[in-house]
Amino acid sequence: MGIHSIRMPDIGEGIAETEIAEWMVSVGQTIREDDPMVAVMTDKATVEIPAPVTGTVLWLAGATGDKIAVGAELIRLEVDGAGNVAQGGAKADAGAGADAGARADAGAGADAKASAQAEARSGASSEAHAEAHSDAQSTAQAEPTSTPKPPADPVPAAKAPRATAPLRAEGEKPIAAPSVRGRARDAGIDLRLVRGSGPGGRITHEDLDAFIATGGLPQVSGPRSDPRVEDIKIIGLRRRIAERMEEANRVPAITIVEEVDATALEDLRARMNAEGKAAKLTLLPFIARALIRALKDHPVINQHYLPEEGIARRFGAVHLGIATQTPNGLMVPVLRHAEAMSLRDTAAELLRLAQAARDGSAKREELSGSTITVTSLGPLGAIATTPILNVPEVAIIGINRLAVRPFWNGTAFEPRKMMNISCSFDHRIIDGWDAAVFVQRLKELLETPALIFVEA
Repeated sequence: MGIHSIRMPDIGEGIAETEIAEWMVSVGQTIREDDPMVAVMTDKATVEIPAPVTGTVLWLAGATGDKIAVGAELIRLEVDGAGNVAQGGAKADAGAGADAGARADAGAGADAKASAQAEARSGASSEAHAEAHSDAQSTAQAEPTSTPKPPADPVPAAKAPRATAPLRAEGEKPIAAPSVRGRARDAGIDLRLVRGSGPGGRITHEDLDAFIATGGLPQVSGPRSDPRVEDIKIIGLRRRIAERMEEANRVPAITIVEEVDATALEDLRARMNAEGKAAKLTLLPFIARALIRALKDHPVINQHYLPEEGIARRFGAVHLGIATQTPNGLMVPVLRHAEAMSLRDTAAELLRLAQAARDGSAKREELSGSTITVTSLGPLGAIATTPILNVPEVAIIGINRLAVRPFWNGTAFEPRKMMNISCSFDHRIIDGWDAAVFVQRLKELLETPALIFVEA
């Protein structure tokens, strides 16, 4: 038998480190070649890494949420044959794997102690996993050998009852399990004073804990204070979003909000949907086509600003990012070469990309490389928003809620279908004048949708 060490592979695009999103194996598990071992997250997407060989897992590099550099050791397997670790290293690795197993065996303390001491002599304690285990064993060894005084019976930690329930009727006996009655008797507690939150008013251990925590004070119905505090580790996509938002917040941005009369656009959409030739069209494909036409007239908006290189990279192609809410958080799938698509092709591809982002099937290349982004909350949208730039892009277009509003036509008010567009720009590169002219052009195209399909 030998030890096979697997390192974090280079998954491309200049990525220096990844975050462990999910372990699909555990220590002691036997896996086969090509079985998925771990899912790692990069700036672009989540990637599964398969096992290159068959073996038994001895050691894992870290926990979910930990970051690991490309080329760093990721996992160790025990395999048939010599493996790829030298004999000396194999012994040390095997010791580390043995320690991992010993932690799960409460009765193997003496063996684990001997293993930790052997590792210290052989120098294998350089591994972070082995160090942590050895430290734990050393702490245990440093404890005094004399028998300590038994501690006083601790007061059970208070847990909030599952629900607020009234005390029972006068003369009604409290309902409780024998173990609860025994605890109450030992503590000198009259169960008639304890409110029960279980079925039929049954008093639970949690109810007894809460009564003890209040010092036996009468429990009153109604709102109660909630002292719970929970620390939640931010990992995976949520941490990536937080980092991206912090980066974008350092960019000086300007936001322009403009009102758009979308009545003609909605009439055109309804007429095309009535033809029943394909899937129903939403507003987004029309907005995408109008945006592509506006970018053709104002190419300065379709670029990336790269301050470290001192350049603005302007694109002929429109790779349209569509901000999409998924169960795991916000993602931006990319409609590539949107300028080369028809209206219905755009609609079909937008639908496919959104579904792929939500069900996790989107490819890495489908989640990167956008040149400008559109974000919309649909019916939940507000009157106006201030979209945050998707750096290094220099513009983002926010679509707000469509609603029927009274509109003055010069002689009278009439109902019109109105919406606001909120457009944010990187003010380091885009001047206010250029931003305003672009927004007015986009407004014109949306209010006169025939212009979207007329070639200049």
